[in-house]
Amino acid sequence: MRGVLKHPLRVIARLVWLGFELLFAAFNYLFRVASRPDSRALQARAHWLQSASRRVLRIFDAEFLANGQIPEKGMLVCNHLSYLDVLVLSALTPCLFIAKSEVQNWPIFGWFAHLAGTLFTDRRRRTQVGPLTAQIRMALNQGALVVLFPEGTSSDGSSVFPFRSALLEPATDLAYSLTASHIGYELEDGIVGEEVCYWKDMTFGPHLLNLLSKRRIQAHLSFSEVIQRSNERKKLAHQLYAEVATLQNTFR
Repeated sequence: MRGVLKHPLRVIARLVWLGFELLFAAFNYLFRVASRPDSRALQARAHWLQSASRRVLRIFDAEFLANGQIPEKGMLVCNHLSYLDVLVLSALTPCLFIAKSEVQNWPIFGWFAHLAGTLFTDRRRRTQVGPLTAQIRMALNQGALVVLFPEGTSSDGSSVFPFRSALLEPATDLAYSLTASHIGYELEDGIVGEEVCYWKDMTFGPHLLNLLSKRRIQAHLSFSEVIQRSNERKKLAHQLYAEVATLQNTFR
């Protein structure tokens, strides 16, 4: 919270701006999504989220640097550092996310997630894996880009956590393209691991206020299409983990 005390006017101005953008996003949803027929709702939600994410990231004066071919469909697996990951990835390309069920209760981002058609997973209910896998396949068959954070949690970015394989079954199907990605951040006036990354026992409100005090945020993304892949979930999880860890080394 030191940043809030150091730049109170910046934080207040950006909070007002954020409120305006959320209101704009709500009205935009009515025109771009709510009025669409069901057959086009998925694509409409993804494009709505892309538009909203780009507008919200302007508040943070965010800059993107991307290497590799940005995918448009199939599955994308990526390391996970912060709620900003969702905004940055969706700003680059229209996509659908898989998120842990707790995200539904987050202020602001939980609301965005619901409207964007996010698929929620409850790690305490193993019986949910089958139905959720079916939903993922349905989205992929409609030409969507489905984003999965297989670490199952966020980190400070110093390393990539081992990947969980439970939801990787659709990725073993060669009918769908598969892309590995790594995301990292830079701050001019702060510590990325403590002020951009959202992990451990951090609380959303104070974290967001402090983040709003930062001059600007730079996001680095690398993408690598996975052509040769295992048709077994657990082996594929190890393969994807190795690929993302390699991409992390290029960021450093």
